Amino acid sequence: MANSIYGVSLGKIISEFGLEELNHVPGSHEIEVKSTDINRPGLQLAGFFEYFGSERIQLIGSVEMAYLKNLSYEDRYTSLYTFFNKETPCVILARGMEPFPEMLEIATGCGRPLLRTQEETSRFASYLIYYLNVELAQRCTKHGVLVEVYGEGILMLGESGVGKSETALELVKRGHRLVADDVVEIRKVSNKTLVGSSPDIIRHFIEIRGVGILDVKNLYGVGSVKMTEGINLIIHMELWDTKKQYDRLGINDEFTEILGLKIPSLTIPVRPGRNLAIIIEVAAMNHRQRKMGYNAAKVLNQRVMREIERNSLNGIEKDENLL
Repeated sequence: MANSIYGVSLGKIISEFGLEELNHVPGSHEIEVKSTDINRPGLQLAGFFEYFGSERIQLIGSVEMAYLKNLSYEDRYTSLYTFFNKETPCVILARGMEPFPEMLEIATGCGRPLLRTQEETSRFASYLIYYLNVELAQRCTKHGVLVEVYGEGILMLGESGVGKSETALELVKRGHRLVADDVVEIRKVSNKTLVGSSPDIIRHFIEIRGVGILDVKNLYGVGSVKMTEGINLIIHMELWDTKKQYDRLGINDEFTEILGLKIPSLTIPVRPGRNLAIIIEVAAMNHRQRKMGYNAAKVLNQRVMREIERNSLNGIEKDENLL
């Protein structure tokens, strides 16, 4: 994957994964990691540096350590000195392995942070890659509300005052979860997935006009909120326009594009008397059914077409009998 224009500090990675710092490098916590990939430097320790991704975090496992152990002291020193002289963000030892004394000496002398995790190499690599994909993902901000309804991430968009926050509050009362109100930070974590969250400063707060700011987590408990959620369905809420023709069958699929991904979407007209929370619950369940291959609108359409065809054939038979 290409390097991201975003970055995450090495200090944040150390804190997130509980990494042990084996040496002291001034300013190491401020080092920015900008690549979502990591590197197992087996070939580099053997002396091959062509196509070496020096911008990546370097992860050393038991295979690399076994190779270094089989080298003579002079060859190992040369290999490590050449490797640590490359400008890498850091080197991480997996499985809680002890570094060679010369490894610690060279890393410190070259100003390269040497870290350690107790996790298995492959497992830690998968955790770290997923974390970097989220932290360094392409992102944007939308004015809206993100809720989780029956396991589906529903992003509600619309003009201010249309009723997004009130609908979200009603959904929370009905047992669903709030992710973000007013400002939704959206990240493209893969070529198929968008994940939404709330800015830290307003997380779990919701604004209800006429009442003020509410802390949803304190009012309804920790089960009423969620930190992040994938965006599965977008609902555009707009005031009912009597001159506009709204989709009444749902046969044609609609999509909204965000960060280059097309997300299934619906347009819900709003007017007094409509229970938007129930409508969104039904929309979430219907969306799940569609993902499992069942489309109620298409089933009804097929029934109608079969009935029309049957009536047409019956009409032909009657005409033939008259003859």
